[in-house]
Amino acid sequence: MKLTQLYWQCRRGCLELDLLLKKYLENDYLNATPQQQSTFIQLLQLEDDELLPALLLFLEETTG
Repeated sequence: MKLTQLYWQCRRGCLELDLLLKKYLENDYLNATPQQQSTFIQLLQLEDDELLPALLLFLEETTG
């Protein structure tokens, strides 16, 4: 999938999601493994109300 397509898929109805997803896309996506890139694309298919709690929980667990 092209980066421009991913960029537009990162645009959500929730500012917090916009910021988190765009940050990953701009800073980490190109250096990610193919499996990580595939997982990111799958995450973009989730609805905002499913995705935001999952990402916030993940961030909380990884940052302590």
